[in-house]
Amino acid sequence: MLLASGIIALLILLTALFVAAEFAAVGARRSRLRRLAEDGNALAARILPVLEHPQALDRYIAASQVGITLSSLILGAYGQASIAPRVAPLIERVGGLDPETALSTSTVVVLLALTTAAMIAGELIPKSLALQDPTRTALWTVVPMQWAERLFTWSIDFLNGSGNLILRLLRVKTTGHRHVHSPEEIELLIAESRDGGLLEPQEQVRLHQALRLGLRTAQELMVPRSRLAAVEVATPFSEVLRLVATSPYSRLPVYRASVDDIVGVVHTKDVVTNYIANRHHASLATLLRPIERVHGSIPADHLLAYMRDRRIHQALVVGEHGQIEGMITLEDVVAELLGGVSDEFKSATARAILLPDGSVRLPGAMRVEQAAQVLGADWRAPGETVGSYIAKVLGGVPATGEHVSVNGVDMVIEAVEEGVVLSALAVPPSAGGS
Repeated sequence: MLLASGIIALLILLTALFVAAEFAAVGARRSRLRRLAEDGNALAARILPVLEHPQALDRYIAASQVGITLSSLILGAYGQASIAPRVAPLIERVGGLDPETALSTSTVVVLLALTTAAMIAGELIPKSLALQDPTRTALWTVVPMQWAERLFTWSIDFLNGSGNLILRLLRVKTTGHRHVHSPEEIELLIAESRDGGLLEPQEQVRLHQALRLGLRTAQELMVPRSRLAAVEVATPFSEVLRLVATSPYSRLPVYRASVDDIVGVVHTKDVVTNYIANRHHASLATLLRPIERVHGSIPADHLLAYMRDRRIHQALVVGEHGQIEGMITLEDVVAELLGGVSDEFKSATARAILLPDGSVRLPGAMRVEQAAQVLGADWRAPGETVGSYIAKVLGGVPATGEHVSVNGVDMVIEAVEEGVVLSALAVPPSAGGS
């Protein structure tokens, strides 16, 4: 009886080994194993080629599945042959059954007991341990698993070949086992890592935004054509200097005749450098830099790679027929990941922007006294912002796109978010009266 118990325990341990190896192979972190292999860990060097090649991983997992099946079958057959006959007399005495019925009953009881023990000790426990530390488990099990893989070579070839043949008949593409996860699964892993204390809430938000970056398009992140702060190519150099000084941006698109015909972009640094070297003896056309064009439907993650590869900071966004719909900058894309990113040559302070049509874009966070000085308007509200002042004068928050008059200044509300005016376009009194 002692020998039989030892053999049963060994078979359950073999099942546990194969189960742990299977879950560890799927869940192990290749980056960590790669570092261990580079540091001289021999076991990591053995398991790493398996995990990095789908076909090798497929055979490795097939070996574990064959091992689980064989050890389970042998366990049931051995238990039935060795344990059931010894339990039958006890059942015969206790239950008052005839020998044949007692043997059948003992067979069922032994199979149920062994199946329960194998499920708990041979599958559930090793699975939990492997999922908790898949990398270490993969290292511990790689040597016996490679022995088993060589031992089961013929079985693996036959079973994998049969399975692939059936899949081809069903016209299902075979890809093998790979460490791939859907976006939803990755989000779940990120959330679990945060709940487990491995990620800070801010890190989880950034990872979530990075994961969803591919769902946003250039058209969704761009500055619309109607809001572009651009300059006409024939603008006198002195006026260009003034525009550069008042603009919060270091790069301004340059157009010919209308914004529909943008011919390039001018950099603040080029304007200042040329002014220092030549004073006013320059034309804007000589300072132009080319500007790329991208389709509005391009995903933001592809756009980020596109701009990085070409080392560009901005691009025009065009529609189906090549018409200009807006402009997108590298900062617009990065802001989707990290939040607002201010221009590298300008401060993040809210400033007014003079647009080509003579109107002025006022940020909602700008101080009223600063806006009044820019517009030459009679606005007096010490300590208030433009957004709160507009809402106070009108007795409520206007809607986006609404035309209003604020103490003699005609305005168009450009953006409103959660009851707060983010920006507005204003026509100064002098321009309005001309």
